[in-house]
Amino acid sequence: MDPKILEELVRVRMPFGKYSGRILCDLPVAYLEWFEQKGFPAGRLGMQLQTMLVIKMNGLEHLLRPLKA
Repeated sequence: MDPKILEELVRVRMPFGKYSGRILCDLPVAYLEWFEQKGFPAGRLGMQLQTMLVIKMNGLEHLLRPLKA
């Protein structure tokens, strides 16, 4: 896993949709689960959203707190 991914999750904003402009780590789980059902976007954004879902589903959000500060 690329360590840059975690840094991106606290800096990159959702580029489209209902939560456009929101930082990826602040997206609700329900939205990430919706993408899981409908299909994640292709490319880096899709990988970031999948990673964020795994982090939230496993209660690992505390790993992002130091990076967010």
